Amino acid sequence: MNKTMKNTLRAMIVLAALVLVAQGVSAAEATETATGNTITGDLGVGIALGLAAIGAGFSQAAIGSAAVGMLAEDGTKFGPALIFTALPESIVILGALPLFLQ
Repeated sequence: MNKTMKNTLRAMIVLAALVLVAQGVSAAEATETATGNTITGDLGVGIALGLAAIGAGFSQAAIGSAAVGMLAEDGTKFGPALIFTALPESIVILGALPLFLQ
């Protein structure tokens, strides 16, 4: 593996760990404020969704450029290119789960 790939993989592992921690914070019971909102729950949901979106952006950047190169060589592979480009969006959907579980 080249140096860029190793750094990207390390960043993705760190981001995944942070998302897991943020989802745990979101699931934990928090004290309610005067308005009825939970401070740590909202913070955990925001961190989980934000980091999931950042991770999806990193992965889509690499996948998108590879898909364009694949299509430049062989235009008949549009279907797989579209699927691989849209696949990282499931990360954002999983990061949005704490919004609905709160």
